Amino acid sequence: MPTDSSPALLRRRSLLAAASGAALALAGCARHTGAADTALTGRSLPTGAPPPGTKLAISIHTSQLQLRGAGLDRKLPFTVSSWPNLSAGPDVIQGFRAHSIDLASNAGIPPIQAQDIGVGARIVAVQTHTRPLYIFATAPGSDIASVQDFRGKKIGFSQGQAQGVVVLRALKEAGLKNSDVTLVPLPSTQFLTALQAKQVDVAPLTEPTLTKYLTQYGKDGARKLSTDVVDLLGVLWAPVEVINDDAKAEAIRSFIPLWAQGVVWAWEHTDQWIESYYVKDQGVTAADGKRIVALNDAPRFPLSWDKAIAWEQQTADLMREGGFVGRVDAEKLFDRRFEGLAARAVPATYRVAS
Repeated sequence: MPTDSSPALLRRRSLLAAASGAALALAGCARHTGAADTALTGRSLPTGAPPPGTKLAISIHTSQLQLRGAGLDRKLPFTVSSWPNLSAGPDVIQGFRAHSIDLASNAGIPPIQAQDIGVGARIVAVQTHTRPLYIFATAPGSDIASVQDFRGKKIGFSQGQAQGVVVLRALKEAGLKNSDVTLVPLPSTQFLTALQAKQVDVAPLTEPTLTKYLTQYGKDGARKLSTDVVDLLGVLWAPVEVINDDAKAEAIRSFIPLWAQGVVWAWEHTDQWIESYYVKDQGVTAADGKRIVALNDAPRFPLSWDKAIAWEQQTADLMREGGFVGRVDAEKLFDRRFEGLAARAVPATYRVAS
């Protein structure tokens, strides 16, 4: 296993750090990420209403649509100053450092990457999944028929995103080493074009991108490869500096129940959600939207974060084993003052113990 100072680790860890640095040079003054920024105040979570004038920049595009569709946006006791449409983990981390995002939604890997490069942020809400969200797609004309065929192939790999961990877990379950393939470092936003141009042989995609890709390139031999690799966590997370601001912490606390209720609304109002998101926002057909939704699992919000933390630690250890991050204590990624807020805000059928 590489040590924290090994050349291989330092090279790999520099990929996201370099990208973040370039973006921050354009974004202007970055948030300080020293020791003071990575520590919480230790105070109890504020329970009052956010004071007048409180604003949050929330990078959760689906929530913007869900709250509007369910009428929950009228219950927000603060102002959403902006809804940045950023979902890739590295982009969100850059947004945190540039003060342009206060709260975001991602999978479990971006908080690990953030801690590794010194960005202080914490998970404040958790949703768990039981079905795979990411499905491998092959380049047009590829002869890949299973994960075992990945040996010697070029795989799109984003170390700072959930897609990267899906690749590592799939390789491990197939008995392959990272050295058995060529991991091509790319942000997930470039996976589609990399597949189209055959710069990679395979990459993990999510819906509705997968449907759009196969609709266009399926006739040329592109195909999907299903695996059992489940990315367990969907999280809301925020910079420590934001959480340490009592007014913004109150706003986040008040937002989490509405976020969870919006997710449940989309599940229970399938036709409306397909029309507003998949058809009007994402540009797929209603039929494809119905097929995509049918593959999803019902929302699950844990009352206890014990399982989530254990999963996050396994993921961090897998990343460290591959030399992509240093030592990460997953417990420190979570602000447990917010634990269970989402679960208690939804009907019991959508709650799980952990």
